[in-house]
Amino acid sequence: MATDIKDTAHTVEAAAVMSLLPARPRLLALGEPTHGQDALLDLRNELFRQLVEQEGYRTIALESDCMMGLVVDDHVTSGTGTLDEVMEHGISHGWGTSAANRELVRWMRAYNDGRPASEQLRFAGFDGPLEITGAASPRQALIALHGYLSARVDADLLPCTAGTLDRLLGTDERWTNPAAMMDPARSVGQSAEARELRLLADDLAALLDEQAPYLITATSRDDWDRARLYGRTATGLLRYHYWMADTSQARMTRLVGVRDQMMAHNLLAVAARGPALVHAHNGHLQRQKSTMRMGGMPLEWWSAGALVSAQLGEGYAFVATALGTIRHQGVDTPPPDTVEGLLYALPEDRCVIDAPRLATALSDERPAPRVSPWFGYSPLDPSHLADSDGIVFVKDVPRR
Repeated sequence: MATDIKDTAHTVEAAAVMSLLPARPRLLALGEPTHGQDALLDLRNELFRQLVEQEGYRTIALESDCMMGLVVDDHVTSGTGTLDEVMEHGISHGWGTSAANRELVRWMRAYNDGRPASEQLRFAGFDGPLEITGAASPRQALIALHGYLSARVDADLLPCTAGTLDRLLGTDERWTNPAAMMDPARSVGQSAEARELRLLADDLAALLDEQAPYLITATSRDDWDRARLYGRTATGLLRYHYWMADTSQARMTRLVGVRDQMMAHNLLAVAARGPALVHAHNGHLQRQKSTMRMGGMPLEWWSAGALVSAQLGEGYAFVATALGTIRHQGVDTPPPDTVEGLLYALPEDRCVIDAPRLATALSDERPAPRVSPWFGYSPLDPSHLADSDGIVFVKDVPRR
């Protein structure tokens, strides 16, 4: 058995990952089992550099606010803003403080300097403007979408004025109240104003599509793509707020499902631009349904990776990351009867594993699922092995 597993292990590099796949995917998704560990992000950066230099990849998409990501993309393509400003305002969830994320942005800007637009690297956030404690106001996306359209199409075609949107939106604090996550009655998502905004957002997004032949030629393709992002974000956020105000048993399942649906729509837009490396939690990128417990309730929904894989087929590839220890978080040597324990016995500090071959080699063994003592780390589900194209295994994650 050890020989079979060792035969599936390769050095972590782009060529080894590509050798596991039938063709170059439009989206190569690299998952991580925990957030905030720069050692894993350093590995991601290294892999992205190799994909750029060897495989022609030009975009990286991270699990970060899609609207904030425009700040990073402007910086890496045209030098807008200082690196400090971009890290503070361009990456969500507090991850702008990561040294590895900072190095990624710095390297992308340096790579792009002096290159024509067609050869430049691009950055995308593909998460919605969402946090665990709530969701952003739809104001930014709605006003930006309306502004793009009002500057380019006949005013008679618009379903409303900017003033109407402003009146219906009210203060942003109404939308971002953190109490609404636990108490649906505190959400404005099913108010009369929110219901009207959903109809107007839908009409604005539909008008964008109706006018596509003109708008694509009248403005730059980047401006058109951004307007479509505004439309997706506005309608997605209003849908998310609607379900925040729901009182049924389906509330939390719908919320996590809407979030991954927003992610999937953003990833499909990224894929349309060309080959991209995607980096997020394994649970968002896997092909199987995602599961979690929240408030004692089990939740199950289709991940962004499952949704995208269903549409792109071989154009989507998923490589999960598994790890041995995060000792500074109390995650010690994995039990030998788990997948992580079997991989921990290999001599390499990090390696790429052929996941389907490993699943076949372990078909009679049925490894036990690993149990994490720390809530911030999600062990590999052994039943998902065959549905991954590969596994990046990191033996020990040091404190940084």
